[in-house]
Amino acid sequence: MGLLSLANPTRFVWLSDRLLPWLSGVAVLVLALGLLLAFQAPPDYQQGETVRIMYIHVPFAWLSMFGYAMLAASALGILVWRHPLADVAHKALVPIGATFTFLCLLTGSLWGRPMWGTYWVWDARLTSVLVLFLLYLGLMALRAAIDDPNRAGRAAAVLTLVGFINVPIVKFSVDWWNTLHQPASVFRMGGSTIEWSLLLPLLVCALGFTLVFLALHMLAMRTEIMRRRVQALEARAAAQAGA
Repeated sequence: MGLLSLANPTRFVWLSDRLLPWLSGVAVLVLALGLLLAFQAPPDYQQGETVRIMYIHVPFAWLSMFGYAMLAASALGILVWRHPLADVAHKALVPIGATFTFLCLLTGSLWGRPMWGTYWVWDARLTSVLVLFLLYLGLMALRAAIDDPNRAGRAAAVLTLVGFINVPIVKFSVDWWNTLHQPASVFRMGGSTIEWSLLLPLLVCALGFTLVFLALHMLAMRTEIMRRRVQALEARAAAQAGA
């Protein structure tokens, strides 16, 4: 089965029916293992037990950017290649990305209160992630405001590509500006600065949440395809009734 054959919505539904149970099961197992390792990990010498928020906050932060990068790829599929599933993938992904970004902001605020003495500061990292969340909300609002699905998809794709400039700002904000966030400590030149007993649970949790993210996206795409099929059948039935 070639990759191009997956552009067929019927083929995608057939494949998702078979992959989704396995993907969901593996996601639950990996995430459960990651959370177990996170509870067994030693406390940080500076942050104490509050460091455990890291095991969910950091994956949420990574996935908020990963989700928007996937949106940008889907937007190119809509505008350049007119991929049959690009608009489905884009529309299905937006609320999932918004949810993970909101959870990133929420867990970051809860972590910031004992560390910084406040839930929120207007530093570069926090502000750029908030802008990312607003972009997700803007994409949902834009689609809802345009009645024609094709025009809505193209408009959302353009806004996605314009907003993608914010992703590298989120990533490198801690390097470009003086912020309360520490610089990159996991993926960096010279290797991670996090001790292995803390890094291993973080990586396993990140993998688990990524699998959950992908499973939710596949399920949402399948649901969107079925919703569009129902709408097409209803429109056809209405046209025949009016003829």
